[in-house]
Amino acid sequence: MLSSPTGRRILRDRPRITSQTMSMQHLRNLPENSVGRAYASWLDREGVSPDTRDRVRYIGDEECAYVMQRYRECHDFYHALTGLPVIVEGEVALKAFEFANTHLPMTGLSLFAVLRLKPAERSRFWNTYLPWALTNGLRSKEIINVYWEEQLRRDLNDLRIELGIEKPPDLRETRRALREQRKAAREKRERVGGVMGD
Repeated sequence: MLSSPTGRRILRDRPRITSQTMSMQHLRNLPENSVGRAYASWLDREGVSPDTRDRVRYIGDEECAYVMQRYRECHDFYHALTGLPVIVEGEVALKAFEFANTHLPMTGLSLFAVLRLKPAERSRFWNTYLPWALTNGLRSKEIINVYWEEQLRRDLNDLRIELGIEKPPDLRETRRALREQRKAAREKRERVGGVMGD
């Protein structure tokens, strides 16, 4: 953060992202594709709030503690920016992106959660979301240096372009389409089985 003028300003100002510092009602009333509206919509859809993140403890250096707190509080903006949902598969993909982008060790350690994924999810991670995360995380500007409070009215797509981030394939849509395919295949087997049994 020290190498970025905006990062230095964030460290100097030490803004916090909480329900006290950001009016959710105000964010919900911002223009449709604005950063603030996308953030509020994402929080509402996922059933979380700006206060979901625990306060950082066990870090003695005040500035390092603030950086970790800021990272935690900005994490949901990263979700809104990428569209990745709060399910294990989405979190692992976002952690891979964060690790490639921020190089924070704890985000790299979070990647061990890939072991919790089902085989199809793991395959999707290795073949789709990890390549997306590495490519976008390494080439984009450091997202820890975004002063989100100053970007709330900005068009989300414009911010993605400025940061150099392509939106990944819609994970919810991918999972929904696969469920529909499995359901159609099951119904077809049942119809065929019903005809064969007649």
